[in-house]
Amino acid sequence: MPIDYSQIPSPCFVLEEELLRKNLRLIDSVQNAAGCKIILALKGFSMYSAFPIVREYLSGATASSLNEVKLINDYMGYQSHTYMPAYLDQEFGEIMERSSHITFNSLSQWERFKDRVEAFKASNPSHELSCGIRVNPQYSEVATDMYNPCVPGSRLGVTRDKLPDVLPEGIDGIHFHTLCENGSDTLERTLAALESRFGDLLHQAKWLNMGGGHLMTREGYDLDKLILLVSTIREKYNLDVILEPGSAIAWRTGELVTTVLDVMDSQGIDVAILDTSFAAHMPDTLEMPYKPVIKGAYHEALTGKPTYRMGGMTCLAGDFIGDYSFDQPLQIGDKIIFEDMIHYTMVKTTTFNGVNLPSIGIWEKSQEFKLVRSYGYESFKDRLS
Repeated sequence: MPIDYSQIPSPCFVLEEELLRKNLRLIDSVQNAAGCKIILALKGFSMYSAFPIVREYLSGATASSLNEVKLINDYMGYQSHTYMPAYLDQEFGEIMERSSHITFNSLSQWERFKDRVEAFKASNPSHELSCGIRVNPQYSEVATDMYNPCVPGSRLGVTRDKLPDVLPEGIDGIHFHTLCENGSDTLERTLAALESRFGDLLHQAKWLNMGGGHLMTREGYDLDKLILLVSTIREKYNLDVILEPGSAIAWRTGELVTTVLDVMDSQGIDVAILDTSFAAHMPDTLEMPYKPVIKGAYHEALTGKPTYRMGGMTCLAGDFIGDYSFDQPLQIGDKIIFEDMIHYTMVKTTTFNGVNLPSIGIWEKSQEFKLVRSYGYESFKDRLS
């Protein structure tokens, strides 16, 4: 059944439970077939009201801050797989207490904290804590430099020339993350680069974390190749393999419901001003950039059809996306539904200009809407002082 948008406030992120479960069932089948562990990356999907659903299928999650670590502990009940480009002295003790795996971004970070790790393990023998090092295989097919961790001068990961022939004592794992919504063919070429540079160290490791960017829930993704690649490298090097997708978990599982507040003619261009903001609520559309799909609209301007530029409600001049055509002229009060707005969108929202954050809700498999959270003045004020 289609969503009954009359039940939903505006603006509002709406997660569709059954679509999330569909993705998770597929991902679970992959980890079972490949003999690997697939965990949730909170940087892509931190909707903790849905964590009980995720927990039914996945047995872990990865964090990039102490706040994300706490969210994993509190709402998934798991110790975290933790990676940060650099750790804070005052947070590191709590990170060890709350993590099962910690990946270091550089050898200097490992040298700085290794004594604390050894002391923690000695005083907490029942707490299994494994440490790894992030490597840079110097190969990536990510076209946008902002999302490419292998650009010259990248601060993410250690190149082969900086590592010794033997993994430092206390380092059990190798971690790389160079994909961004890529297919398994890209992973195949990435693994070839990884093995050519780090194959000797893979033989010494206990686990390999392949990071995120494996868009296995996208239509046309070659799952059989992914399963073969993971199984082969796991058996070749006799190690555990971990994948931590961000986009794949919540890919095409929900929408951002918005409303037209005004329609204006701007020097011959019709602009629809919405009760949301691309800069504040959908910043990834401007960062990447990419043009989101609007349900029921044509993705490009079509001659002879009503065409509008979608404008946000902040005073930033560039707070717009366009242009879209419609079968009928837009009216004040019309709903504009942006598709695929759950992953890497909710996690980046801001209250720039004091705009309210969109509400968050779930369209449950019972075909009813559940409002999870709404925001107001307190949410804006609490970010300031």
